[in-house]
Amino acid sequence: MQKLDKSHYIHLRCHSEFSITDGIVKIGDYVEQAVNKNMPAIALTDLSNLFGAVKFYKKALEKGIKPLIGCDLWLENEINRNEPYRILALCQTKKGYKNLSQLISKAYLENQYRERAEIKKSWLLNEFNKDLIILSGATSGDIGQLILQEKLEQAEEMLNQWKNSFSDRFYIELQRNGEGEFRSQQERYIKQALHFALDNKVPVVATHPIQFMKEDDFRAHESKSCIAEGFVLGDRRRPKLFTSDQYCKDEAEMAELFSDIPSALQNSISIAYRCNFSFDLGKNYLPNFPIPNNIKIGDYLLNEAQNGLKKRLEVLFLDKAIQKQKKIEYEERLNFEVGVINQMGYAGYFLIVADFINWAKENKIPVGPGRGSGAGSVVAYSLGITDLDPIEYNLLFERFLNPDRVSMPDFDIDFCMEGRDKVIGYVKEKYGSNSVSQIVTFGTMAARAAIGDVGRVLQLSFPFVQEIAKLIPNELGITLKAAIEQEPRIKERIAKEEGVKELFDLAMRLEGLVRNVSMHAGGVLIAPTEISAFSPIYCQPDGEGVISQFDKYDVESVGLVKFDFLGLRTLTIIDMALKNANHILEENNLTLLDLDEIPINDKATFKLLKNSNTTAVFQLESSGMKDMLKQAKPDCFEDIVALVALYRPGPMDLIPEFCRRKLGQQKVTYPHPATESILKETYGIAIYQEQVMQIAQAVAGYSLGSADLLRRAMGKKDKEEMDDQREDFVSGAIKNNLNKSQANELFNLLEKFAGYGFNKSHAAAYAKIAYQTAYLKAHHASSFLAASMSADMNNTDNIHLLFDDCKLNSVELLPPDVNESSYKFIPLDNNQILYGLGAIKGTGDSSINLILEERKNNGPYKSLFDFTSRLDLTKVNRRVVESLVRSGAFDKIEPNRASLLASVSLAIKMAEQSKNEVGQEGLFGGSDIEAIKLVEMNPWEEKIQLLEEKAALGFYFSGHLFSYYKKIIKSFISTKLIDLKPRQESYLIAGIVSSVKYRQSSRGKIAIITIDDGEASIDAVLGNNLLTQSYSLIKDDELIIIEGRVSLDDYSGSNRLSALKVYDLMTFQSLKANLLKISLNGQVDALKLKELLKPYCDLDTTYKKCKVKIEYQNTQGRVELILGSEWEVSLHEDLITGLTESFHDDNVKILYN
Repeated sequence: MQKLDKSHYIHLRCHSEFSITDGIVKIGDYVEQAVNKNMPAIALTDLSNLFGAVKFYKKALEKGIKPLIGCDLWLENEINRNEPYRILALCQTKKGYKNLSQLISKAYLENQYRERAEIKKSWLLNEFNKDLIILSGATSGDIGQLILQEKLEQAEEMLNQWKNSFSDRFYIELQRNGEGEFRSQQERYIKQALHFALDNKVPVVATHPIQFMKEDDFRAHESKSCIAEGFVLGDRRRPKLFTSDQYCKDEAEMAELFSDIPSALQNSISIAYRCNFSFDLGKNYLPNFPIPNNIKIGDYLLNEAQNGLKKRLEVLFLDKAIQKQKKIEYEERLNFEVGVINQMGYAGYFLIVADFINWAKENKIPVGPGRGSGAGSVVAYSLGITDLDPIEYNLLFERFLNPDRVSMPDFDIDFCMEGRDKVIGYVKEKYGSNSVSQIVTFGTMAARAAIGDVGRVLQLSFPFVQEIAKLIPNELGITLKAAIEQEPRIKERIAKEEGVKELFDLAMRLEGLVRNVSMHAGGVLIAPTEISAFSPIYCQPDGEGVISQFDKYDVESVGLVKFDFLGLRTLTIIDMALKNANHILEENNLTLLDLDEIPINDKATFKLLKNSNTTAVFQLESSGMKDMLKQAKPDCFEDIVALVALYRPGPMDLIPEFCRRKLGQQKVTYPHPATESILKETYGIAIYQEQVMQIAQAVAGYSLGSADLLRRAMGKKDKEEMDDQREDFVSGAIKNNLNKSQANELFNLLEKFAGYGFNKSHAAAYAKIAYQTAYLKAHHASSFLAASMSADMNNTDNIHLLFDDCKLNSVELLPPDVNESSYKFIPLDNNQILYGLGAIKGTGDSSINLILEERKNNGPYKSLFDFTSRLDLTKVNRRVVESLVRSGAFDKIEPNRASLLASVSLAIKMAEQSKNEVGQEGLFGGSDIEAIKLVEMNPWEEKIQLLEEKAALGFYFSGHLFSYYKKIIKSFISTKLIDLKPRQESYLIAGIVSSVKYRQSSRGKIAIITIDDGEASIDAVLGNNLLTQSYSLIKDDELIIIEGRVSLDDYSGSNRLSALKVYDLMTFQSLKANLLKISLNGQVDALKLKELLKPYCDLDTTYKKCKVKIEYQNTQGRVELILGSEWEVSLHEDLITGLTESFHDDNVKILYN
């Protein structure tokens, strides 16, 4: 670490990106600058938070720089809260840090004003002043403001208040970063402040408020401030709080700036000497679990685990003799685990986790059977933390907790999404709300977001910015630099357009910076004392959403224990499906379902798996997984565990061999005879990390603890460590009768296995959930599918997928109905589900709940007018009513949706008039409702109805749009999508575009288009050149015709179409059609024919027109006539539809070349 005595100045102020509303300094850049400029110490003092304190502390120490931890605080102005003051606090010791942390926390919890967490002066002067150095805040502090207002007596009185409380720990702060009038104010302040300092014997210190690293970062910094505060750069009235001088100056620049006040420079070094706070990193601070009767915590854990194990064994082994025999093995394992847990000091951790999990179970909140390596613990199983027998499935405790590898145990717990917050609430109540919080996460500016934000502050038009943003490839984590390299159109526009160049220049400086603060999805901290003793807390102005100011990495660094309360939607689905199924069973006087009692070898469940009927089945629903199930034909639970572990990049290559060995198509071999008992369940193929550990134990004499270290070393691929491990392994293997060559060969094989091996405990726990969902689908399909749809109401793509799956499982999904439907999807019996009103787009929770409440209280709705008259139309507004009509929810009241939709305005108007008739029965009194007529309209054609349904439901419900085109394309499209198979020759196919995704490839931008013909769908890939030619043809809900080759996608396991040519219907027909033939009889209306043809003769189009041939026949004869060129027509779909409706399908034919 560099020496302070050789320094001329130390930076005591810096706003990093973690100041959120201002500051664009990245901690790594700041520390690197200190190294390069030989600064021995620097401070981080973000605005009203310590978000970056631990990261800064660790990075500075790593680079040999002394880190000074502090905060730029808002100080409440008791006279005018709209004009708060600022002061700077720096930590001298751990006590000082604790005081600062508690001050910041108290400000957020108790004294937020206009999104500022303000410190009350009394807090600082009295309760929390020990071991803090306070800098006065220069012109922004209370003393500075009074000086500028010429209130010198009050200013000096204020100075003495601070001095009396802080003595020599209070400094008058001097700054020279202003421009123009502001600089003049600073000099006026400095002159008076120096007088005060001399008269009152208070030291002065020079600071420089760093906001950005380099001088030319100023505009980028101003942009960030505008983004945060909602201003634009060009607004002359916006607050201009910063200057271009607030970059990170070096010592020489600061020495020159304050050459006239050398003591102010020297005092910055004195303060750096005095600040010696350090975080205690690497220690763990477990919360205290309340133990009754002064029992030692280790003894209490053993007692609780033994009691729990006794209950487990009574369920596992109903035969008392077998139970007695098995008890020895289980107790031996339990005692070993308890010994390790107590030795490592983690008894409290296990008891805390067991407590809140068992509370959840007692309160009917679904909890997962386990997650991660924790499922390998018998103690966890006995305490109720996990629900999977680790001995039955050969799961290893050492994979979870290893005395040779000291690390905190980490149970990730899955809760039902709807019950998770209740469990967190219980923990807060038990341990105290001040000792429990959730964890902060930081949102950063991604590439597209940076373009959008900067575009707004530059006042570029929204369509222009959107156009530029859409050029950025849709890749996770892509940077603007990479986007420029990948997309030639961006590079071209930057070169040609100054506005685009400035947009990218600014956006690239802001990209990746912290933009906002949010809450970690599942992390919960429980501290032995108040959280603020370790980390300041942050919360909303109303005190809700309490979170630590340190993120998940930093809370672990300072020793707080993180408990992961994860929300798993599948548990919500299982809970709803059970309630649905048991309701139906109860109505039919049948035994209720309990998933803890279902057989693990159910034939119907394994039949469903073998048939890959696994849409919505946990972990087994992807197309690739379905293909693997078809290959593997699982017939036992262990197969499901293996497949869950195998279906990942890397081990996926082993799937074909695994399937062949399982089905007896390939001989099962083992790398060494001693591995047979270990690898037998996976047919001689090592799949799990635990198998690597067991092989090392069996072949080379490792303990399981040492084998876990071997597994980790193999995963890290550290050469030096691997050489040591190889030597130990070979030595141990030779003792077990292997020669050196065999031992090295086996070590190499294990090294390969360890590179892809999966955690068996996690795979087994998730396989159990997979099996439960498969069982529910096999035996209670309507209940399970209704629950699956109800759990994902806002995801219309998923509802569509499950709608199709209902048909495959002989379950009818009935349309929504305002008089029958509930908010969620409800199974009426084993074969029918009623659509949930909450899944209709454009409605919302409050409106649907109001509709249901009114129906419950006052009976079914009799008409559209009755509906609008009974509801609050500020909540059930026009958009809601129209969405309900489009979805078919009024069909049982009135089947003509066109007429209903046209009458919505009238219904709303009359309802409003009625409600304005105070004290009268009004327009809707008595039977008047029945007399109101709907606006008369012809019913929608099938195509219109389907498109309107899609607008409301997200997909075609009563049919499929492709059906509308079948009669038009049947003469030239003969292959259905369901019949496509990989082959060399190309297919000509057609379908409706349901989705389009763009990707960046090595050959440029490509499109992946999903097309659907009502029976099947396929992804078609359009290369860069074809995409460029076909952009205008690719539109949702449009028919598209593709010529292309079908191949098998190795990754997804499904067919994929490589497009060679793309057409829309009119293009294809104009290219390929030779003749439009219309057959007529003696009853034909010639004027009608002329009326139909004429608009398409005159249609201004680039498409080639088609000749028309008339075949006319009556009782006297038959004639064929080709009409003249002036009657050639464009083959528009509306023309074909009009002709077929007027003269019948069989009488209208298009003849192709």
